[in-house]
Amino acid sequence: MSRQIVLSLLTASGLATSAFAADSNLGIVNFNTCISDSKLGKQEQASFEVLKKQMSTLLEDTDKQLQELANKFNDQDYLDGLSPEAEKELKNKYEALSQDYQRYQNQSYQALNQTNMRIVQSLSSSIGEAAEKVAKNKKLAMVVNKDACFFYAPVLDVTIDVIAEMDKVFATQENAVQESAAKTSDAKADPKAETKK
Repeated sequence: MSRQIVLSLLTASGLATSAFAADSNLGIVNFNTCISDSKLGKQEQASFEVLKKQMSTLLEDTDKQLQELANKFNDQDYLDGLSPEAEKELKNKYEALSQDYQRYQNQSYQALNQTNMRIVQSLSSSIGEAAEKVAKNKKLAMVVNKDACFFYAPVLDVTIDVIAEMDKVFATQENAVQESAAKTSDAKADPKAETKK
């Protein structure tokens, strides 16, 4: 008897969830998943990593030079062999390199922060536009970020649809860029063809 009640309750709750999803005009989107799984998000993350690696390489190279100079200062035999002018020049070089290192650190921090903010703004805009199209297609009154919810029924999740819409737009833009590049390449290869048009 109790088994029949439990099955009835589970069936009723499943039907209620399905009915709620069908009647609900609300969609939930996972912002982080859109960033990590969309083609635009992957491209932006890759470009950020390239910039981060460039900045890191510059800092590592400068740090290596600083370490080499510091080792010379710690080598008393080396210092004894230098003239006072050469030692002063070495100190000046070390100070200049230290200032360069600090400047590179600041520039790196600023560049990475600015790039990160630009990426987040770009992706927010793209997710917003895609969510709007999904909302129109599914007749949703609202699509909210998952982080704004304490709980939501999984059937309300439209993240996959939003990513698919983002990828469509991305593919269209990529095709336009490739076509433009091909036309430019063709025009450079055959300048007469451009004047005939």
